[in-house]
Order: sequence, then C-alpha cells, then structure tokens
Amino acid sequence: MSDQAESSGSKGAKKDFSTAILERKKSPNRLIVDEAVNDDNSVVAMHPDTMEKLQLFRGDTILIKVNFSIFFRDVVEDVLLSLKCCKKRKDTVCIALADEECEEPKIRMNKVVRSNLRVRLGDIVSVHQCADVKYGKRVHILPLDDTIEGLTGDLFDAYLKRKFANLPSVRL
Repeated sequence: MSDQAESSGSKGAKKDFSTAILERKKSPNRLIVDEAVNDDNSVVAMHPDTMEKLQLFRGDTILIKVNFSIFFRDVVEDVLLSLKCCKKRKDTVCIALADEECEEPKIRMNKVVRSNLRVRLGDIVSVHQCADVKYGKRVHILPLDDTIEGLTGDLFDAYLKRKFANLPSVRL
C-alpha cells in the first residue's frame, strides 16, 4: 500500500515554482538580466561556458531581444468589457564579453542597456548572434541643449577634435 502511495505521489507531484529558477533551462539563449560591473553602454558580459554554448566569441556582436505582453482592460461603470493584449518587442545590439564572475544563466548589462530594452534586474532576455553588422559610414555627434548651456566658443575644436584625432580613417 505504501508502494502505491509513492507511485501515485510521484506522478501527481506538484511542481514547486519557488525553485523553478534553479532548474535547467531548455533554451540556452534565454538569460536572466543582472547588474553590470562596468559602465560601457555597448557591452554585455556572460559566463564563458554560456558563450561557448551559444557559439559566441569575445567581441562578437549580439542581438538581445525582449518579448513581453501588456494587458489593457476596458472597464465602463465597473463592468469589464474586454481584455486586450498588446505584445511589445524590444531589441538592441551589443558586444559580448566573457566574465568569469558572472553566473552561468545570467547576462550582465548596465542601466542604459536595460532601459533601452525596458527590462529590470531578474527579467529574461534572449540572446542571438548577429553576424552581418556593417560598419557605419557616417556618424553625427550632436550635443543636448542642456549640456552645452553657458559654453561659448568652438565646441568641435575644444571637445571633439582631440577625442577622434588618433582614430584611423576619421576625417575631421
């Protein structure tokens, strides 16, 4: 009789969702967002084993995607008329770097990348290799109005020329 209880208990055992994050994931490209150590807005860090599973190398360009749903309720005079779902998709391109201190199912990104993707710490993003990223032909660097308030003179010579003078193939 105790054998039947064990067998029926193992078949109908309920899954404990509080420890579900510790279980093995089915998709190796779905990673959990974590806080970055550096402040570079174009770089994310992953564990080397994760990068190997995804066939990524240090310095590869990756596409980070987020899919989430937002539900809207139409309520008139306390009566629910309909429930609408709107899927939001956000993505961005970053450079992948290896970080031994990063846990294996996690990806470290800074606050700017997280705000571009509209994600928080602990959210899940999917990472894909982005093979055909072309180099930019032209870059426009424009200041924000509030950052140059009170500055006079030639801003290009004062601030930008010295930053870009030593780069190859830069025409100033």
